[in-house]
Amino acid sequence: MPINIPSGLPAHKTLKQENIFVLCSDEALKQDIRPLQIAIVNLMPTKIETETQLLRLLSNTPIQVDITLIATESYTPKNTSHEHMCTFYTTFDNVKSQRFDALVITGAPVEKLEYEKVAYWDELCQIMEWSKTNVYSTMHICWGAMAGLYYHYGVNKCERNSKISGVFPHRVAVGEQNNPLLRGFSEVFNVPHSRYTELVSSEIYANDNLNVLAFSDECGEHIISDKTGRHFFITGHAEYDADTLKTEYFRDVEKGLNPQIPCNYFLDDNPQNEPANTWRGHASLMYSNWLNFCVYQNTPYDLRDLEKIR
Repeated sequence: MPINIPSGLPAHKTLKQENIFVLCSDEALKQDIRPLQIAIVNLMPTKIETETQLLRLLSNTPIQVDITLIATESYTPKNTSHEHMCTFYTTFDNVKSQRFDALVITGAPVEKLEYEKVAYWDELCQIMEWSKTNVYSTMHICWGAMAGLYYHYGVNKCERNSKISGVFPHRVAVGEQNNPLLRGFSEVFNVPHSRYTELVSSEIYANDNLNVLAFSDECGEHIISDKTGRHFFITGHAEYDADTLKTEYFRDVEKGLNPQIPCNYFLDDNPQNEPANTWRGHASLMYSNWLNFCVYQNTPYDLRDLEKIR
């Protein structure tokens, strides 16, 4: 089944070339089913790349999906054209009266700032509060996961001694092998990480409303859910393309930041070698599981009924 995206979105051409079943809005109107309504709050500076990465993963199920891209009003992106934002994005103010089956809140390159000093923090807090009543399931990614855990549960973050960058092995937590989000996962699986901060682990484990589903010895807690199974916090970047960390590394080299070579990424740790994507399968599986088991099979057919299952 297809993913339904706005006509003309740059991701359309890339996804078509990859033989991913994509429908434009006018084609989707001809299908007599109720697609899942998914909103994406895209806080990443590389918006077009992030759109393509997420849409690729959200399309990998037999479920039709309608996508709404949301941009912040309190901050204007500098790396994406005004034309693109006006054409494909809406604002929270325009959708806050609507209800959605699912919501994705991406990462953002603001992790060294205190949350309250982020330009769009107040607006993001409004969105996260709204999600409690207007969204069935929410996935928070990287900084979005840290922000979500801080806002909803008061979990703090701290700065690492050095940036963690690379592809790291992760394990499913004991007792969580049958969690719907992890169905079909290998006992050990790879995930890319790229961040300067980490969560305060003790505050996660001390909170009875949170479950750690997967973790890494090097990166800490990777997948965390709330007890309802409707909110997921993902500290890594399973959506990354094979060359995303490479692009970030050489960008920092050009800036004179003398970055460390991403761990377990380039063949023989040589940046002149092309990296291989060793996480694509589990990334696809996680998003497919989320849409199928955590959203589609549980969300009400009539989204107005969300108010009954808060």
